[in-house]
Amino acid sequence: MTSNALRGTLFAASLASFLAFGAASHAQEAVVAAPNAEVLFTSPDPKLNANKQVVYHIIRDLLEANHWDKADELLTERYLQHNPNVASGRAPVIDFFTKVLKKEKTPLPDKIKSPVAFVTAEGDLVTVGFVRTEKDPKDSSKTYTTTWYDTWRIVDGKADEHWDSAVKM
Repeated sequence: MTSNALRGTLFAASLASFLAFGAASHAQEAVVAAPNAEVLFTSPDPKLNANKQVVYHIIRDLLEANHWDKADELLTERYLQHNPNVASGRAPVIDFFTKVLKKEKTPLPDKIKSPVAFVTAEGDLVTVGFVRTEKDPKDSSKTYTTTWYDTWRIVDGKADEHWDSAVKM
């Protein structure tokens, strides 16, 4: 066996060993919520601040408190939806939450409840990373954290497009 072949064989064996045993022994870093999420939805740049505030109110007013009667203030009529479970358009989104999921309106809270890890704004896009806790598929008595994200494109003070990490239900 040539030295290159031997090195290749040793590399392959080492990689297989790491994937089988080593990866399991290296735990991820936990995803944690920011101590003050509201501050993440502000910016010294007036345009980015306004865009972040639109997203803040989408989360608090629409997604958490289900005040879908306010949707015309926060979402454009054409609202492009990249979530595979919801059709594009403001009306189909409202119907999804009020008629399909049957979400009931609750009082508006002072602050959002969702555990937010980060908020990033650039140009007309605002991305929010949420802490998501999931059951460990190898041990259902354990959980782990990961990140769920939502990104919105803001046009003329309203969300006009949305992406998230959803898969078909």
